[in-house]
Amino acid sequence: MLTGQELPAVGKPQGVQTQALLQKKQQFVSQGISNLAPIFVESAKGAVIRDIDQNVFIDLYGGIGVINAGHCPESVVEAIKAQADKLLHSCFMVSMYDSYVELAEKLTQITPGSHAKKAMLVNSGAEAVENAVKIARAATGKPGVIAFEAGYHGRTLLTMTLTSKVKPYKHQFGPFAPEIYKIPSAYCYRCIYKSTYPECGMHCLEAFERFFVSEVAPDNIAAMIIEPVQGEGGFIVPPKDFLPGLKQICEQNEILFIADEVQTGFARTGKMFACEHYGVVPDLITLAKGIASGMPLSAVVGTAEIMDAPTPGRVGGTYGGNPVACAAALATLELMAKEDLCARAEKIGATIRGRMQTLQQRFPQVGDIRSLGAMVAIELVKDPKTKAPAKDEVGQIIQACFKRGVLTMGAGIFGNVIRFLPPLVISDSQLATALDLFEQAVTEVLGK
Repeated sequence: MLTGQELPAVGKPQGVQTQALLQKKQQFVSQGISNLAPIFVESAKGAVIRDIDQNVFIDLYGGIGVINAGHCPESVVEAIKAQADKLLHSCFMVSMYDSYVELAEKLTQITPGSHAKKAMLVNSGAEAVENAVKIARAATGKPGVIAFEAGYHGRTLLTMTLTSKVKPYKHQFGPFAPEIYKIPSAYCYRCIYKSTYPECGMHCLEAFERFFVSEVAPDNIAAMIIEPVQGEGGFIVPPKDFLPGLKQICEQNEILFIADEVQTGFARTGKMFACEHYGVVPDLITLAKGIASGMPLSAVVGTAEIMDAPTPGRVGGTYGGNPVACAAALATLELMAKEDLCARAEKIGATIRGRMQTLQQRFPQVGDIRSLGAMVAIELVKDPKTKAPAKDEVGQIIQACFKRGVLTMGAGIFGNVIRFLPPLVISDSQLATALDLFEQAVTEVLGK
């Protein structure tokens, strides 16, 4: 049994058992379901994963931001077992149970703002975003939604429309949902206005004046949705003025502000929610991923009056707020507070960023380093002057890491970003070892 303190041990990558299952996957699983690491996980604990061939890997991707509290934390597993003994499902919309209400109360307490709030529970990040848009439209009586270039909000029809990256997420999946409008985000490393912050005067905010004349009138817009740090887009951390500026634009034009904190939430950035770094209180906030240590659960939380805009029966779902998932979420939140994972995220992020800065001094192909807490990324370029994306090199580094026993993954609208989302319970020695191995992988690929 894993203890959670193991270091990498890769003896037989893609061994006999893995090869057999890979053949079955090819035969029975849709090819649209891809995988980055050619392994099948047997067990996981803390920040380590063991595959069916007994290879051990350090996890630097955390289930894409899901495993903030670590793999299989004991208190969460015990809560799941206890709940499973009592009730697996009833459908809250028919017969209710206390954990749904308790979790809703807890989420209204820990999300930004001291005003009256309410919550609803569903199953996935995309489903939370869909419902946030529905609620905003019901509350305002307006159809339009503003989203941002480089944003990612999901794979359903509406959330895919809100998402910016075409391949692989949107290609040949149209037609898309109507009344969605896109505007450039504050991607300072690749500023669309060819400006430099802070001397730019925030052209990305000034652009709304023209946008509201040339693209859509604000009285047609129900909501604006943005990730406080754009995740799949490449961990794009906006300047401190950007989110407050967007919120002000929303207030001036009676537009609701939706913070999509599906990937940034639950201690990942050094605060419970990323918008707290910017002093912004959203009207609605979407939550998922780190909420329940891997159990399928998501939520929309917002101003009580706005959340009450849909009348009974207009939002919900059969599995939404499943009792086992709610028990896992309550235990996860208790663990996060007990272990002060926000402070741990700050320390982890500082460590990773420092190591990336050292790499940048050796390899000019590390064009940009972006971070907020333990949400860290490097953007690789072929040349720091042209900033031509180094997509192939990213893939090579990820595979070189895999061979060394470190699991990480890419991101970015150009596919040239490597992102770090380690479980926040990773030990100092595990993190140091993983970063040493990552440096070896980068040297192997970029030092040629």
